[in-house]
Amino acid sequence: MKGHKAKMARMEDILSLPMQDPPYAEFSAAHINWVKIEGGRQGGDDIALIPFSRVDDFVKGESTNEDCPASFRVESRRKRPEGSLNKPRVDGYLEYTLYWCSYGPEDYRDIEPHIGENSSIKPASGKGSRPGRRHMMRGCLCHFTVKRLYTRPLLALIIYNQRNHVDKTGAPCHGILDQEAVGTRAMYAPRISEELRQKVMSMIHVGISLDTIVQHHVEEVERHGGPHSRDDFLTRNDVRNMERLIRNSSHELHSDDTCSVKIWVQRHHKHVFYFQESSGSEPFIVGIQTDWQLQQMVRHGHNGPIASHSASGSKKLKYALCSLLAFDLSKNAIPVAWIITSSSLAQNIHKWMPSLVERIRGKDTRWKPNAVLVDDPLFEASVIREAFQCRVLSSLWHVRRSWLKGLLKYCNNFDVQREIFKHLGRILYCTRNGSSTADAVEEFMQIYIDQSAFIDYFRREWLPKIESWVNRVRTLPVAGLESYASVETYHLRLKTRVLSLLQANSYQRADLLIHALTTQFHSFYWFDQYIVETRYFENLRDRFSLTNAWYQAMQIRDIDVLLDEENLQFAKVISQADTSVAYTIWNPGSEFALCDCSWSMVGNMCKHTIKIAIFCRSRQIARPLLSAQVCRQTLLNLLQNLPDDPLVLEYAISHLTRIQQDIKSLEDLSNSGLLLQPLSSGTNSVLTDNIQPFPRIS
Repeated sequence: MKGHKAKMARMEDILSLPMQDPPYAEFSAAHINWVKIEGGRQGGDDIALIPFSRVDDFVKGESTNEDCPASFRVESRRKRPEGSLNKPRVDGYLEYTLYWCSYGPEDYRDIEPHIGENSSIKPASGKGSRPGRRHMMRGCLCHFTVKRLYTRPLLALIIYNQRNHVDKTGAPCHGILDQEAVGTRAMYAPRISEELRQKVMSMIHVGISLDTIVQHHVEEVERHGGPHSRDDFLTRNDVRNMERLIRNSSHELHSDDTCSVKIWVQRHHKHVFYFQESSGSEPFIVGIQTDWQLQQMVRHGHNGPIASHSASGSKKLKYALCSLLAFDLSKNAIPVAWIITSSSLAQNIHKWMPSLVERIRGKDTRWKPNAVLVDDPLFEASVIREAFQCRVLSSLWHVRRSWLKGLLKYCNNFDVQREIFKHLGRILYCTRNGSSTADAVEEFMQIYIDQSAFIDYFRREWLPKIESWVNRVRTLPVAGLESYASVETYHLRLKTRVLSLLQANSYQRADLLIHALTTQFHSFYWFDQYIVETRYFENLRDRFSLTNAWYQAMQIRDIDVLLDEENLQFAKVISQADTSVAYTIWNPGSEFALCDCSWSMVGNMCKHTIKIAIFCRSRQIARPLLSAQVCRQTLLNLLQNLPDDPLVLEYAISHLTRIQQDIKSLEDLSNSGLLLQPLSSGTNSVLTDNIQPFPRIS
C-alpha cells in the first residue's frame, strides 16, 4: 500500500531503506512508499531512495498531478567532487538539487500594478521578481530536494519538504482545487508541454507561417470544445518567441568545433544517449535520439525491422554518420537515432549500441524488433544480435545503388549494363557454389575486359572490399527489396536536405551536421508523420513527402503485370499514366533486377521492380530459402542419428527445438518480404540464372 509509514526513521538509517524503482516510464510520489524523518533539519519530511538515473522520470511524473498540474524548476544546485570529503555524513551528497513548483514561492496575486507604481517592489513571500514570470507566481510552497549520495552515487535520496500545492495559509493556490484559478491558465500546467513546443518549432522549421500556426491551433481548440489544458492557451506571442529563438540560433556555439559539440551535448543532454570525447586513441562519438524519435522507435520498431543507413567516406562528410531507421505502415523509413563518429562506425558499435537499447527498454521493457538490417559488412553481427536479441540481416541497398550508378556512368550500352549487373550479383553469391571470390572476380574481369572504364572503376572502388561483402552474404540472410526502396528514399532525402547543406559550406564541422539533423531534417520527418496521423495540411504533403517505391508499387494493379512463369528472364509492367507504354524489367524478383524506366535509369530503385518482386512472391514463383534448407537438413540428420546417452539426447532435443524456431522465424520474415535467399546449386537451371528471387515456403 502506498503512502506514509507509521514508523519514524532517523537520518542515519536512510541507507537501510529499500531502493524503489517503480515499473513505469514516469512515476510520481503516489507510486512510492514514503518514510518520515525523525529529528534533525529534515524532521517531519518524507524521504525515499530511488535510482539516480530515474530522477528525471520522477520530476516528470510529479508534474502531471491531475489536481495541481505543475512544472518543477531547479531553484538551486550544488555539486562537490569525489574525494573531497574524508568522513561524509550519511546524507552527504555529490549533487544537491532543490526543485520548486513554478507557481511559487513568490506570490503576485495581490500585487496589482498601478500607474506610476514602482514595478521593482519585491513580494514579501519570496526572493524577488523573476522576469517574465510574474503572471504565474501564486505563492506555492510545494518543493523537494534530491541528493545524489556521496557514499552511494547510484542512489538518489528524495526529501519531500512540502508535498501539497498550497500557499502560506495552507489553501490550494492553483489547479482545479483553487476556485480563483478556474477558467484561467493557473488551472493548468504553468508552461506549454514539450509536445506542443516540438510541434510549433517543427512547423516553423518547415516554413509554416506564424499566422497559419496560430489559426491551426485555434481551430484545433475549438474542435475539441474549448480549453482543456495549458497548451490550449497558446498565444501568438508564444509562437513569435519560438520563431525568434530559431532565427537567432546558430550551430556554431564555439569557434572550436570540439568545444561547440560539447556545449550542444550539455544543453541537449536529454537527447544524447551516448557521448565520448576524442582523446588520444579514443575517437569522438555522439549518439542522438530525441523524445519523438524514441516514441517512433518504440511504436514502429517493436516486432518490426530496424535498418541502418551508413554514410561515410563521402567528400561532403568529415565524420561517419549512421542513421537507424524504423518503418511505418507505408514502409516509409523514419530516422529514430543518429550516431556520429570520427572513426569507423563498425569499430565502435559495441560502445553506443548497448546504451541505445537500454534507453529504449527503459521506455518499454517488452520492446523487441524482429530483425536488424545492416548495410556495413564490418558491423559485428554478434554485438547487434546480443543487444537487440533478434535476427541480423544483410542489406545490399548500398552495393546495388553504387554498382548501378557506376554502370550508368561508365557503360553506355543498356544490354551490357543489365548483363554486367546480373553478373555482379553472381559474384556476391559465388561462395554458395564453391567458387572463391578471387576466381569469380577474375572471371568477371576477363568476360568484360572491353568495358575498361567500368572495370577500372570496379578495381579502384570495390576490389578492396568485395571480399568482406561476399563474406557477409555467406554468413547472414539477405533482406528484401522493399527495405532497399525505403532506405534508398531516406538516402535521397538525407542527401538533399543535409549533405547539400554541408557541401555549401567551405568548412566541415560536426556541430553543423548535428544542427542540420536535429532541426530542419528532424522537423521534416515530424511534419510528414503529423500529416499522416491527423490529415491536416494534406495540401502541403507533396512538398514534404517522398513516397518510397514500395508504396508506389502497391498502387499498380496485378493485371498490369505481364510475366511468363516459364521464362523468368524478363517481365513487363504497364504504365499507370499511359497504358500504351510498358516498362521491361530484366532479372525479375532479384535485387539486381533492372528496369528501363527513367527513375531506374538514374540509379534508383523503381516501383516497377518492386511490383514484380511482390507479384513473384504472391504467386510463389520463387525458390526455397537456403537457410531453411540448411536448418531442415540439420534437423533430419539429428532425427536419423539420435544419441544413446540421455544427457546428450536431452541436449539434442533442445537443439532440435531451437532449429524449429529458427525455421519458423525465417519463414515469418520471408512472408513479410524481409528475407531473400539464393538457391543451392542443384536447383532448376531456369531459376538458377535468376540471382535472387523471393523465397517459397514449403
